[in-house]
Amino acid sequence: MENSSSLINIGKKCLIVTGRNSAVSSGALDDVIKIFDANDIEYKIFNEIEPNPLTETCRYAGALASEFVADYILGIGGGSVLDAAKAVAIYCENPHFSHSDIYNRVVPVKHLPVVLIGTTAGTGSEVTGVSVLTSSETGLKKSISGSDCYADIAFCDYSYTKSTNTDVRISTALDALAHSIEAFVASSSNELVELYSERAIKLLSPYILTAKFDNLTDSDFEIIYMASLYAGLAINIAGTCFPHTVGYYLTECHNIPHGKACAAFMPILLEKTKKYCPEKFEAILKIINVDIDLFLSAVKKLSAVKVSFSRKDAEETSLRWKNGVKNFDRSPGGFSYIDAKEALISLIS
Repeated sequence: MENSSSLINIGKKCLIVTGRNSAVSSGALDDVIKIFDANDIEYKIFNEIEPNPLTETCRYAGALASEFVADYILGIGGGSVLDAAKAVAIYCENPHFSHSDIYNRVVPVKHLPVVLIGTTAGTGSEVTGVSVLTSSETGLKKSISGSDCYADIAFCDYSYTKSTNTDVRISTALDALAHSIEAFVASSSNELVELYSERAIKLLSPYILTAKFDNLTDSDFEIIYMASLYAGLAINIAGTCFPHTVGYYLTECHNIPHGKACAAFMPILLEKTKKYCPEKFEAILKIINVDIDLFLSAVKKLSAVKVSFSRKDAEETSLRWKNGVKNFDRSPGGFSYIDAKEALISLIS
């Protein structure tokens, strides 16, 4: 691990936050432990972060960090772990917080420093001030954001993504693609967002179109990881549109991986972009440099979302967004809970 001196100097006691597998299989955890052992840094490992991290789990890990008197939190893993590490740092310094208080805090609150090491190429959590958590009280996914949700240090080494399997690579790449396109077309976009998004889309498109996620070279891994970081930088400014919000439901209730869930709504997003922001639609066509139907066919084949809910389920689910959502408001042409119902119904085969 290059530039490990910053990892040494940030503190002498660390709670390492991971999931069950990727921190070990990627080799990142071993690299960190070697550095810690060689520099007399005390550490404890909490490896119970779920694929969709619960506020209860993060609060529990925060209490462990407090008991250990940790100087900082180190998250090693995919987006869920990186997001969780941010929450653990907040809960540690705010022991009075209930599970839901983290959603209602006055930003910024006191929090431990956070170091992040990514092992997947998708969420861009390494460079965003956002953490997506699942409420232990409602079971619903909801994001927190602010200056207290940024990493103090992020080690962005593509080599740690090489241990991922094909399905994970596909889903995380689709997540990065969704980030870049949603940020690009959002009403909150600006020139800098467009630059980040364009770079990410251009890097990712060849892999999406060819479905090339097996037998990748080092160069491939580096390109896809860089694309995820560019896309993260884009959403950090502009946020996302309705596919992310509606996609949460597919993940919560139907176990569809987040990236695939977001990509499922890309045809509707681009259709609305063509209607309400034709200049943005034409710009996307120039970036991908292929017919839009061919591009969307490739996205659909990779996402392969199959659902089992009914029209009634879609109608009842859509009511959760009846009072409006900021992601809906920044979508091209706007988006309502009725639109969300129709979007869900469109997935029923």
